[in-house]
Amino acid sequence: MKLKRHLLAAALIVSFQLSIVNTLNAQVKLKQDTIAAPYIGFNFSTIFASKNLSTEGGMGTLYPSPYLGFGLEAGYKFQSNWILSTDGTLIIGNDLNDKTQRMPAVYSRDSSPFVIGTNGTDANLSCYNRGLHFRIGAGRIFTLSPKNPNSGIMLRLMGGLLQQKTIFMLNEVNAPQIQGDYARLYDHKRRGFSLSESVGYWFMSNNYNFFNFYVAFEVTQCWNHSTREYVLDNVMGLKGPDNTKYFDLFYTIKINWMFPLKGKTAYDYYFF
Repeated sequence: MKLKRHLLAAALIVSFQLSIVNTLNAQVKLKQDTIAAPYIGFNFSTIFASKNLSTEGGMGTLYPSPYLGFGLEAGYKFQSNWILSTDGTLIIGNDLNDKTQRMPAVYSRDSSPFVIGTNGTDANLSCYNRGLHFRIGAGRIFTLSPKNPNSGIMLRLMGGLLQQKTIFMLNEVNAPQIQGDYARLYDHKRRGFSLSESVGYWFMSNNYNFFNFYVAFEVTQCWNHSTREYVLDNVMGLKGPDNTKYFDLFYTIKINWMFPLKGKTAYDYYFF
C-alpha cells in the first residue's frame, strides 16, 4: 500500500511539473496579432510637377518645381490592416515664371522692368505659389514579417480637392496695381478634383510607442479650372475669362510621423 501511495504521489508531482512546463512553453510561443487604433500624423513632402504630361499653362508651367508640402493626417487602422484616412496639405511653391509677361500692366516698360510703388521706387514684388490639398481615401497594409503584422507594404487610393493660386509679396512698399481686387487678375487661382495613388512602407511598433511612420511615393492627377472671371496673362494670350480645363500630374515623396491614440495588442496562445 505504501508503494502504491508513493507511486501515486510521484505521478501527481510529474503531472504538475509537466503542466508548468507546457504553460511556460505556451507563453514563449506567442503569436503577435494586429492593432486596431485611430491615429494622427504630421507629414512632410517634396512634390514634382510633370511638364510633359500636364496641360500647357498648368502648375508645372507656372511655377518651377519641386514644391514643399506640410500637412496633417487623421485616420483609423483596422485590425484587418485596412486604413481609412483623411489629410490636408499646405503646398509652398516657387516664384512665378515669366512675371513681366504674365503681368505686363504691372511692370514698367523699360529695359529692366520693375513694379513701381506708391513712393516711386521698386516695390520688389515676389510671386509665389500657394496651394491647399484636402483628401480622403482608403488603403491596406500587406505584412512582410509575422513578428510585426502591423507593418508592411502600404497601398492607398485617395481622392480630394486641390486649390492653388499666386501669392504676391511686397517689400514694405505699397503697390495698388497688384493689391486687393487687382491681384485677382493675375493670381491664376484654380480649383479641381484630384486622385492620388501611393505605394510605400508603413511601420507601426508592437510596443505602442512613438516610433511609428510611413514613407510613400505618390502619383497625383488633378483636373482643375480657373475660378476667376477675368484673367490677364500675355504668355497664355489671356485677356478675359480662362475657359481652359487644366490637367496637372504630380509625383510626391512623403514622410509621415504617426501617433496612435489608443490600441491594444492581442496575442494568440499555442500549446504543444
